[in-house]
Amino acid sequence: MSYNIMAINPGHNGSVALVVDGSLTYYEEEERLSRMKYDGNPFRAMLVVLEEYHIDELIIGGTNQDLEKLPWTAEDAYTALVRKFNPNVKVTIIGSRHHIGHAANAFYNSGFEKAIAIVVDGAGSYHNTQMIDGSDNPATIVGGFETESVYRCSYPNIFEPLYKNYGGANANFGNNFQAFNKTVTITKAYEAVSHYLGFGFIEAGKTMGLSPYGRKDPTVPKLFDTKGKGNQAVLVPYYPAGAYINEENWPQGRRIQDPKVWHRDFTKCTDIDKNLAWQVQHETQELMGDLIEAVAKTGETNIVISGGYGLNCVANYYYLKRFPNLNIYIDPISGDGGTAIGLALMAWYSKSGSSTVTPLKSLYLGTKPKYEMLEPLLKMHPNLEMFDTTPAHVADIIDGGSIVSMFSGRSEAGPRALGNRSILYDPRHSNGKNIVNAVKGREWFRPFAGSVMAEHANSWFEMRTLKSSPFMMYAVNVLPEKLSLLGAVTHVDGTCRIQTVDKTENPHYYELIEEFYKKTGVPILFNTSFNLAGDPLVDSLNDAIDTILRCDIRYLYLPELGKLIFKR
Repeated sequence: MSYNIMAINPGHNGSVALVVDGSLTYYEEEERLSRMKYDGNPFRAMLVVLEEYHIDELIIGGTNQDLEKLPWTAEDAYTALVRKFNPNVKVTIIGSRHHIGHAANAFYNSGFEKAIAIVVDGAGSYHNTQMIDGSDNPATIVGGFETESVYRCSYPNIFEPLYKNYGGANANFGNNFQAFNKTVTITKAYEAVSHYLGFGFIEAGKTMGLSPYGRKDPTVPKLFDTKGKGNQAVLVPYYPAGAYINEENWPQGRRIQDPKVWHRDFTKCTDIDKNLAWQVQHETQELMGDLIEAVAKTGETNIVISGGYGLNCVANYYYLKRFPNLNIYIDPISGDGGTAIGLALMAWYSKSGSSTVTPLKSLYLGTKPKYEMLEPLLKMHPNLEMFDTTPAHVADIIDGGSIVSMFSGRSEAGPRALGNRSILYDPRHSNGKNIVNAVKGREWFRPFAGSVMAEHANSWFEMRTLKSSPFMMYAVNVLPEKLSLLGAVTHVDGTCRIQTVDKTENPHYYELIEEFYKKTGVPILFNTSFNLAGDPLVDSLNDAIDTILRCDIRYLYLPELGKLIFKR
C-alpha cells in the first residue's frame, strides 16, 4: 500500500497538499471550495482528500499559531477530522518552521540537486534569541517574525540556515547569521504602500500592476536606507499582519481623497500614487537583487526563491537581466498555501531518505470536473444553451471579438490561470484591457497575460535566459516589432506576463491557441483568471456557470466534452 502524507496550511491561503509515495498528487486552496477569498482552516479541501485516500501522516503547518484543543479528546480540530477517517494517523505540528516550508516547496520542485533558497515574505513564524552585548549585563531576549531567510538545501532533507532576518522586534540587533529589527522589511514595505493606495495588505499584485505608470520622483521619500533598513519616519510595520505609511511625516501631508476613488477612474489617480507604486517596486527588487548577489558570492549558482515576494513577476524578470549566469527557479506557489507542499515533500524525503530529484512539471493539481452535474445545472438556467463545437469554431468566436471562458480538467494550483480555468480574448484588440477589466470589475490599470505556443515564444518576446515560462511567473518585454499586434496584453511599459503552452502539458489549450494562430498569424491568446473581482478562481462547473451568469461573458467552452455553452 502507498504511503500518503497530507500537509495543511491553516492560516490565510489555507491549503492542503497530498504526497503519495513522494509524488505531489493533489493541491487545493480552501478559497476555491468555500468561495471566500483567502479563506483559512482548509476543512473542505481536507475532506476532498479524506474521501478518496487513506492518510498515514498529517503535517500541520502555519506560523506557530495556537491550535485550540477540543473537549473530550484534547486534540485540535484538524487532527480530530483526519483521525475519524484514519485512526492510526501520525500527526506532526511544525508551525514554527514556516520559512522552511517555503524553502522546501521551492527546492524539491526546482529540479536542482542542491541549491540556496531565498524566502521573502511579510511575516512567518515567531522566534526569539538571547542578545548578549559583551558586558556583565544579563542577556536580553529579542524576538521577531521571519521576514527573509536563506537556506542551503540538499537531499534528502537538509535545510541549513545561513541567514535569518526577523521583523517586529523590540530592539535592533544583528550579526552575520541573523538580524532582528523594528523597521519594515521588503514585503512589509510593499504592504504599507498597498494599504496607502487603497488595497488590502496582501493585494500587492495590484500595486505591482500600477507601478509602470509611475516614475522616479524626488518628492517621494526613499523607503529604505543604503543598508536596507526601512525608513522609520514614514513606514510603520504592524506585525504580523500589515504596515502603514505615517502620513504625519509624509511630505504631501494627509491624503484628501479616498484612494478607492481612482481605482475606477484613471483621471483621478495622482502622480504621487503612481510614483509611490514605482518607488516600492524599484527599491524592493533592488534589495532582492542585492540579497541574491550576496548569496551568489558563496559560489552556489542554483538559486530558488519563494515566499510572497516570489509572485512579483516584474522583479523575477529583473533578476534574469542582473544575473544571467545564475540558475534561478521561482516557486510558482510562493504564497503561504505552498508551504503545505513543501512540508509534505520534506516529510516524505525525511522518511524515505531518497535523493530522487523530481522537478515540478504541472500545476493542474486541483479538483476534477464533475460533468455529471452539467445537465442538472443547465435545467436550472433556461437561458443557457449547449452546442457541439470544435477548437476551430471557438477560435472563430474569439477572432470575432467575443470573450470566451474555458473550463477544462483539474484546476490550477497557485494564483495564475493556466488555461483550465481561464477567460480568453483576442490579444490584438487595442482596447481589450479596458473591455475585460470592465467585465470582470477590476481596476483600470491592471494588466493581462498572454498564453503563447511554446515554440513561438522567442519570436514574440524577449525571453532573456528563459527556455520557457509554463507557470506565468515573469513579465517579459514584448519584442518591439510585435507591440502593435498585442495591444490587449501589452502593459504600459511594453511587458507581458506570459505562459508558454506545450502540447503535452495542456493539449486542449494548445489546440485552441493553434487554431487561433492558423486564422490570425498570432500564436497567442489573451488569458486572465476565470473569476470576477473579489472572487476566487472558479473551481467547479457550478462556479463557472454562476460566474458567466453574473457578467457579460456569453460563452463557456468545455473542450473535454467538445461543448460550448451560450448565454442568450
